[in-house]
Amino acid sequence: METKTQNPMLTGVIWKQILLFFFPILIGAFFQQLYNTVDAVVVGRFAGKAALASVGGSAGQILGFIFSFFMGLSTGATVIIAQAFGANHPERVDTALHTAYTFGLAGGIVLGALGFIFTEPFLKLLHTQEDLMAGSVVYVRIMMAGLVFALLYNMCSGILRAIGDSKRPLYVLIACCVLNIFLDLLFVAVFHMGITGAAIATVICQAFSAVITTWLLMKKTPGMVLSLKRLHINPNTLGKILTIGLPTAIAGSMFSISNMILQTSINRMGIDEIAAWTAYGKMDALWWMINQAFSTAVTTFVGQNYGAGLPDRVRRGVREVLAMEMVSGAFMTLIMLTCGRYLLRMFTGDDEVIRMGMQVARILTPFYAVFAISEITGAALRAEGHVLVNTVSNLLGICVFRIIWVKFIYPEGNFTQVLTCYPISWVLITIFIAGYYLLKQKSILAQVG
Repeated sequence: METKTQNPMLTGVIWKQILLFFFPILIGAFFQQLYNTVDAVVVGRFAGKAALASVGGSAGQILGFIFSFFMGLSTGATVIIAQAFGANHPERVDTALHTAYTFGLAGGIVLGALGFIFTEPFLKLLHTQEDLMAGSVVYVRIMMAGLVFALLYNMCSGILRAIGDSKRPLYVLIACCVLNIFLDLLFVAVFHMGITGAAIATVICQAFSAVITTWLLMKKTPGMVLSLKRLHINPNTLGKILTIGLPTAIAGSMFSISNMILQTSINRMGIDEIAAWTAYGKMDALWWMINQAFSTAVTTFVGQNYGAGLPDRVRRGVREVLAMEMVSGAFMTLIMLTCGRYLLRMFTGDDEVIRMGMQVARILTPFYAVFAISEITGAALRAEGHVLVNTVSNLLGICVFRIIWVKFIYPEGNFTQVLTCYPISWVLITIFIAGYYLLKQKSILAQVG
């Protein structure tokens, strides 16, 4: 295993190492998003806006909730492995590796089965329109049948990134997304399989990505060897993973829960509003990919340097990542407001849907840089093992506030009134999380200095 002098995360120029780690994650996130985005593009273009709404409306919210919750859990594994790797403890890395993979495998099977069984009740709970119900049920159930592959890939890639390897997960994603584009066009445009074809294409590609990343951990990762015969769950290690991962999963799920609640309000408006929100969401994903890539980069960087006892590098790394993401947020705001109309046309040719999509952009995008502050400071706190502030902040500032907004302030609100709660909630959680970070960071780092 690498020593501190050999690990560039612990010794290299901070901004350079972060960007070298960040860009493969960003490109990988782009290709990850392409799975569902290509589905939306192909289905919207070849099967119409009702099919687009079926794939991206309530169905998209349910899938987003499940992925968000499990990826929060997997963050616990990433932090534990990053800290052990930074501290140069190979035994702890090995135990965490096998515990995390086993947990991902079991979690994928259980969540997939539950999601398949309860698909229709969940869709009804979100007030999915009757003319969209059949297509949404088909799409979600097929995705649930292959959920274990998606979760295994995300767990494997998170493990690789924890030790500083962000390139190979990217290469796997690129290959899988090229395959996904080909299969989507084949199944939807050529064989006219509609929503079913798009979902099957995605599951096939997710299975391929899970198999390849598993093989990389088994055969091609120095200092780490995954053995399927030794799969087990170490209770102590799982406890540490869940101590970080469960609050992170709950915090992340607050976004998904609130989004599902808002989706119920949008579902009452009409297909144009649903399609506009779906199309904007695919465009908006460009920013969230950047945001998540910076968050993952700072989690790995802080986790390794915190584990290695290097508080000065932790402080500098957080400052430099925060500056980079805030600049990125401002730049993305400019792009979305000036080029958003053309990006929306990738998903629909309907002028009214595009007009509504741009209304959403004008409400949300000016606050991207504000949210960046909460994301980076919150990711740094998670990497240091302080996760409850994110959970409480998201519970109150995201979930509770948005419920109050749509149920009591604007129970019959129009499209723009309902969505105005997004930027307000971002400001609230930024005040909570960044304030906690400023108050507590000195004492946290004093423990490792």
